[in-house]
Amino acid sequence: MSNPSPYQVPDGLYYTKEHEWARVTGGTARVGITDYAAKTLNDIVYLTLPPVGKEVKQLGSFGTVESIKAVSELYAPLSGTVVGTNQELTNHPELINQSPYDSGWIIELKHSMLEEEKKSLLSPRQYEELVKSLDAEHQS
Repeated sequence: MSNPSPYQVPDGLYYTKEHEWARVTGGTARVGITDYAAKTLNDIVYLTLPPVGKEVKQLGSFGTVESIKAVSELYAPLSGTVVGTNQELTNHPELINQSPYDSGWIIELKHSMLEEEKKSLLSPRQYEELVKSLDAEHQS
């Protein structure tokens, strides 16, 4: 079986159309940007992290990520309170490019409306379809 997508889309995560992911574990969710977003942005050089304790709304901006190409908003896949940020990224933002789903995670949220909100997120298969359609647009 060949996977035509050059991007990793791990199972067990929720995805947004804006290319963020959420890995839910109990009452918290770890959030980052997808492999597609990391590769599209190219070399990430800086990011702004929200303060711990900040309330975020689903699809509300919680910070920015800056690459040599552009500055992009980061959008929360779920509503909740920021309970942790990946401080390692302050000195090593390239971890997002190297490992977007593991050491490149960005924030941790205590989610507040998971059951309602996960209905509006994409499954790994749906996100793969989205990325394929975006890739097709870029190639035409």
